[in-house]
Amino acid sequence: MKRTILMLCAFLAAASVSSEEFVFKYSEGSRYRILSTVDEAVYINGMFSHQADIMNKISIEVTDADRGRGFIEATFQTSERAYGSGTVYQWGEDYYSEFWRDELGVYEIHDSFFMPVVRHVPTFPGRDLKPGDTWAADGAEVHDFRTNFGVPDAFHFPIRVNYEYLGKAELDGGMYDLIAIEYTVFHKSRKRYPGAIYPMLITGTSDQLLYWDNREGRPYAYREEFDIILQLSSGDTVEYIGTAEAKVIESEPMDKELIADTIRGDLADSGVSDTEVRIDDEGVTLSIRNIQFPPDSAVLIPSEREKLRRIADILREYPDRDILISGHTALAGTRAGRQQLSEERAQAVGNYLYDLGAVRLEQISTRGYGAERPLAPNDSEENMRKNRRVEITILEN
Repeated sequence: MKRTILMLCAFLAAASVSSEEFVFKYSEGSRYRILSTVDEAVYINGMFSHQADIMNKISIEVTDADRGRGFIEATFQTSERAYGSGTVYQWGEDYYSEFWRDELGVYEIHDSFFMPVVRHVPTFPGRDLKPGDTWAADGAEVHDFRTNFGVPDAFHFPIRVNYEYLGKAELDGGMYDLIAIEYTVFHKSRKRYPGAIYPMLITGTSDQLLYWDNREGRPYAYREEFDIILQLSSGDTVEYIGTAEAKVIESEPMDKELIADTIRGDLADSGVSDTEVRIDDEGVTLSIRNIQFPPDSAVLIPSEREKLRRIADILREYPDRDILISGHTALAGTRAGRQQLSEERAQAVGNYLYDLGAVRLEQISTRGYGAERPLAPNDSEENMRKNRRVEITILEN
C-alpha cells in the first residue's frame, strides 16, 4: 500500500492547510455507484486453498434527507472469476439494503440486512480536524455466512476503529483529504448455531487509506490491506489475506427511450436478425433469441460470432455503463443442467465481447437463469426458440 510514501506526500501537501470540518452531506435524489474489487488468498488450517478475485458493484440513491441525515437505498451485486484467468466476472449474489446515516457517519439500520459489510466507518468526531489529528470510534462488521458455513442470519460483530487525518493528497487528478483507518478484530461468538459450522472466534486486522471528497461530503476511494482469521466450531481455521480498493463512479441519467431507439436502428443497419430491444427496470435489454450453440455446449458457432461482432460495435458506444449478460434456456433437461448451461453460455458471450474489446473487464458481469424467466410457454418448438436466448442489458445504474 506504500503508506509511508502516501503519508509523506499528504504531509507535504498539507503543510499550509488549516483545520477542516468533516461531515457527510446528503441531497435527496442524488445517485452514484461504487466499484469495489477484492483480491484475496484463502488458507484452510494454514494451507493455501485458493485465490479469489471478487468485484462488487454498489448502486446508491439518497431517497430522503432530514436534519443532516440521509436515507439511503442501495443494491449490492457481487461477482467473482477464476483468479488470473482473464475471463469476465460471473454473478454471485444480489443484496438490497436501506438505512439512515447521519452527518458524522453513524448508521441506523435493521439487523436483518447483510450489506454493507463495514458500518459506521468512517465516523467523524464532530470537531474540526487538522493534519496529524487522531480519534477513535465504534464500528461494526456484518457478514453473510449462509453459503459457506450455514449460519442463517447476518453475522454481526463490533470493531473499535482508529483514525488519523493525514492532510491533502492527489488521486486521479483531484485533491482529496487522506484519512488513515485501522482496526483490530477480536470477537468471540456467544451465539450457537446447531447443525452449522460457524465462527467461534474472529481475529484479524484491517489497514485502510480513505480518500475523502469534502466538497461532496462522501468518500471518493479507499485502499485496504486485511488479514482475517476464523476459528470454526469444527476446530478448523480459515484465513483471508488480501487487498481491496473501491472508487465512486459518476454516471449521467439514462435516457432509456433514446438508447433503445438508437440500438434498434443500429441493429437494423447492421443486419442483425432475431433480436429484440426492450426497456425494463434494470435498463435497456438487447435479447438475442435462439442463439446458436452445439447441443449442450457453450461454444459459439461462427454465425453467432459474426452477430456478436456487430453487437460489439454497438456496445462500444456505452463505455460508462455497466453491462449484464444473462443466459436463458428452454425447459429441457434437469434444473441443475439448465442452470449450468445458461451460466456457461452467458460467460461465453461475455468473454467473446471482452476479447473483441467491446467492454472493459470491470464493466461486465454474467449470470445464468436457466429456464426461470421464459418469454413464452415451453409448449412448442417456436416458443422454446424464444426462450433459448442470451440477453445483454445496458444497466441504468
